[in-house]
Amino acid sequence: MEAEIVVVGAGPAGAMTAMDLAQRGHDVILIDRHDFPRDKICGDAVPAHAIEQMWSHGMKDVVANEVDKGHFHVVRSMRLVSPHGHAAEADFHLGAMGAHSVVAPRIYLDAALQRHAVASGARFVIGQAQEPILENGYVTGVRVRVDKEDKEIRGKMVVAADGVTSVIARALRPAQDEPQDGHRAVAIRAYIEDMELVKDQIEFFLYKGILPGYAWVFPISDSEANIGLGMRLDKFRGLKGNLKDMLGYFLEIPDVKKRLRRGGVMREVRSWQLNFGSQDIQRAFNGALFVGDAAGLINPLTGGGIDNALTAGVLAGQTIHEAFSAHDFSREQLKIYETRVDDEMRRSMRNSYFFQRWLLRFPFIIDILIKRMGADSSFAQTFMSKL
Repeated sequence: MEAEIVVVGAGPAGAMTAMDLAQRGHDVILIDRHDFPRDKICGDAVPAHAIEQMWSHGMKDVVANEVDKGHFHVVRSMRLVSPHGHAAEADFHLGAMGAHSVVAPRIYLDAALQRHAVASGARFVIGQAQEPILENGYVTGVRVRVDKEDKEIRGKMVVAADGVTSVIARALRPAQDEPQDGHRAVAIRAYIEDMELVKDQIEFFLYKGILPGYAWVFPISDSEANIGLGMRLDKFRGLKGNLKDMLGYFLEIPDVKKRLRRGGVMREVRSWQLNFGSQDIQRAFNGALFVGDAAGLINPLTGGGIDNALTAGVLAGQTIHEAFSAHDFSREQLKIYETRVDDEMRRSMRNSYFFQRWLLRFPFIIDILIKRMGADSSFAQTFMSKL
């Protein structure tokens, strides 16, 4: 099996990369070990900028249809609650093209992206990537387990979009792929029914014990929400207890407990790890690029990764298209992708990591900050727009 480009992983980053390249006229194979729709553990928040990247690739009607079906829930504001109960609220800005932010369970979001990548011309293969094929210092394909058979899928370019446990990363950058607890987070998510929610508002709860992490309530309907919490992995390892117990503690917070009807019915309680974008790692190799979680592009403060995943997919598409025009798939040609990723994300990543470390050292500041935001809506609007 052969194509111009082989994309490993059909989550948001991989699907966007395949979609972008297929729309540029390239022959693309998109591989994932699962068929779609399939669930993925996530907070499900999708900012307006990410929605507009989907619009720019012909998905405006797709997004509108998902909203109409109740799969994507539009959100218009956010609320922060401090350790001592101070609260601040602010409206979200619309995107540059007028899009709203949404909460989109990944079972719907990822399926919509994967379907549109295929509709754009990408060929979809269900298979488990085993390792990259290396020849003369170049990545020239991937060995994949398909229908219980080992196969080779070859291409001029391989895009690693296979997540935080990327098999491509383990082969190409083993030293850099060693886990660093200070640059990773652990999180737990559940869906909860029969909860009193603030209409079209996402909520963040910052309290002692999980800072610089937070707990969240993100509505997916008028009475159902994605709830969860996350924190730095090194912080978690120093605590007693497990994530499920910590989630139970969050639901006992008075501001949360009083809003649960029938005690709150949780389903699909699952945990996962996140790979922060606060590390300097190589993302371009001879014949290969890394995108999404495999590239370590999650915001260290918010834990959000979908917007950066889609951005990386677009930048990878642009870079690979240029490489085909130049008939050059060397790292020297492809490293412009790393520059583009840095230009788009590095400042935000570094500021977020600095603020995260600041909260870890001076957690009392968050009470002062949120109290001021609660008293000054313009300050709250300005500050929250940076998150």
